[in-house]
Amino acid sequence: MNGDTPADLGREKASGKSVRPGFTAAALAVVATICAPQVASADEGGVSFWLPGLFGSLAAVPVQPGFGLATFGYNTSVSADRNLTFFKGGRFVAGLDADATLLAFVPSYAFATPVLGGQFAVSMMTVAGHNRVDVDAVLTGPRGNTISGAVGDSVTGWGDLYPMASLKWNHGVHNFMVYGTGDIPVGNYNPNRLANIGIGHGAIDGGFGYTYLDPTKGHEFSGVAGFTYNFINSDTQYKNGVDFHFDWGASQFLSKQLLVGLVGYVYQEIGCDSGSGDRVGCFRSRVIGVGPQIGYIVPLGEWQGYVNLKGYGEFDAQNRPDGWNVWLTFAVSPAAAPPPIDRTSMKVHK
Repeated sequence: MNGDTPADLGREKASGKSVRPGFTAAALAVVATICAPQVASADEGGVSFWLPGLFGSLAAVPVQPGFGLATFGYNTSVSADRNLTFFKGGRFVAGLDADATLLAFVPSYAFATPVLGGQFAVSMMTVAGHNRVDVDAVLTGPRGNTISGAVGDSVTGWGDLYPMASLKWNHGVHNFMVYGTGDIPVGNYNPNRLANIGIGHGAIDGGFGYTYLDPTKGHEFSGVAGFTYNFINSDTQYKNGVDFHFDWGASQFLSKQLLVGLVGYVYQEIGCDSGSGDRVGCFRSRVIGVGPQIGYIVPLGEWQGYVNLKGYGEFDAQNRPDGWNVWLTFAVSPAAAPPPIDRTSMKVHK
């Protein structure tokens, strides 16, 4: 942190200086993290490419140029009753209960040279962790065989690779972003398992975001909307429909380092599932999540760190399990450079 309070940043804005550096670590922490696999979310087998809640506060604010590293721990617990079935591991299953604990690693680089008048940044993410899935019943399979009874499965390993590129622009209190990301399916995946870390197919995702940040009062609101196009799973011949997602965050800086606020998301599948392996029909899904957040910026000399804790409770779920999830993020990025010294105003004392 460069020592600026929201009021200090407001004076910089009035004088024509950038208002971004005071919040660069916070922006990196919630933006550089791209797409991690979600346990039991939507589409084939209850798993989608996009992880709702990935974007949050300060999402569209440009960061300090240079290398950065973000990590986050993600824990979720979701369930669905026996009235909702999914096609997982070549079988219809009902009464699903899933828990996952994942750790994500996100190196990134933000370029100092403007591109189209904005800041261009790239990142690459992967995850590692444990996923457990239990079902109350296994129903009729694709060949007509019927098996019933409780079944469980778990896996520990690495997930897919998730590259992302973004462009961000700052105009006073208004910040804008466009981004593109995708899935390179190289993680632990077996089409016959109930539990996986990877999703088994490629995907591309893109969207736009906006952040309102008033440095004089410490008010902030961000929203990011995007769409996912899924490629067919060559192992199962199942193709997920197009997904829409909207993540948002609102915060208030209580000091130059501490913020508190709310976060939320809306996830809606707008396209129908398809492919010769689709045995559940259109299977559009939806879920809404909301919860609290708290963040703290940590000065680290020439670097700065950011710690954020947020959680979501889910409701209004359709064709997907719902529950809760908690995120703990730590990010490190270059600290803002000190302002240049105006030597013409200095006096020489003899």
